[in-house]
Order: sequence, then structure tokens, then C-alpha cells
Amino acid sequence: MASDFWLIAGLGNPGKKYEDTRHNMGFMAADVLAERWTVNFADHKGLAMLGKSVMNLDGRTVKFFLAKPLTYMNLSGDAVGAIANYYKIPAEDIYIICDDLDLPAGKTRIRKKGSAGGHNGLKSLIAGLHTEEFVRFRIGVGHPKDGHTVIEHVLGRPYGEEIERIEAAKKYTADSVERALETTVDKAMNEFNPKRGR
Repeated sequence: MASDFWLIAGLGNPGKKYEDTRHNMGFMAADVLAERWTVNFADHKGLAMLGKSVMNLDGRTVKFFLAKPLTYMNLSGDAVGAIANYYKIPAEDIYIICDDLDLPAGKTRIRKKGSAGGHNGLKSLIAGLHTEEFVRFRIGVGHPKDGHTVIEHVLGRPYGEEIERIEAAKKYTADSVERALETTVDKAMNEFNPKRGR
């Protein structure tokens, strides 16, 4: 049973050096949501930029937090775990937005739970939350090309046709987060997960 207290966290790395890189897809989608919901971020104990707001959904008042961890990707679980613990938010009411190497650039997918799949941010979250049962909104960034390493790829910026696809994916992911909050994660998955790829 979902509570009336959600935490939506977009993963990424803080600082100018990492702005608009593929690994910061979570930050970018969180910024789209912050603009839509008129959420202002403020520093939360040096762990995250955190915004708080209230929505009226189907006649019920829903409180939520929107977060961008400041701990760097590999320690995302420290920030999200601390916020979840402090506000007593159950794992099933934590929505994580992140990049995904295994999806082509601009493709999106929602998963209710699962392993880290090699993603260090998700690995840290599983450790910090002591469970794999939190919702992931994944935005594809594709595999490295032209001899680039995984690190070079995720810390690089999209170019060419990628840019338009990823811009659309940020908005599409924000739509899917809103739908999950308005209805259920299962309904959002049925509507937004591609049958054969969006």
C-alpha cells in the first residue's frame, strides 16, 4: 500500500564538470519535474539538494520530496538512505531516475525492483536502503562507441541525434513519474514501457 509520502531522486554527479553528461540524466529529469512542480532545491545537510512540495491527487494530499544527491553517483545510497530514514519513507515509495547503458539513447523503461545491473549508483542505493525493491525510471544512454571506455561514455555529453532523443526522454520520463504518482506504478508501466521500444 503506497503511503502519502514519496521521495523522487534523480541520480548524477554534482558540479559544473558533470553538467549535461550522460550519467546526469537523473539530475536533468529531476530539473524538469522541479520546473513543472515549482520546487526550489535547498542543501540538505550536504547530502543532497532537496525540494519539498504538496500535491492534490484524486482528492488526497500527497507530500513528496525531490532530491539530487550531492554524494556523487557511487555514494547515492548514502544520501537517499539518510533522507528515507529521516522521513520514514518506505522503499516502495522511493522513485529513482537514472541513466542506463543497456537501453539505446533516448529509450526509457520503468522497473519496480531488480539488481543494480552494473550501475554503481543503483548498487549504492541497494546497500543504503537494504533492499532492491524501489522503483527505477531508466533513461537509455546506449553503449560506448568509437573505442571509448564506459567511464568516458557516461561522463561525456550527448551529441548529434542523441541530443534530441535524450531531450525527449527527459520529458517522457517526467510524464511517467507524474502518472505513477497520480495512479500506480503498474499503470505507468503499462502506459509508458515500450512494447518493442519507444
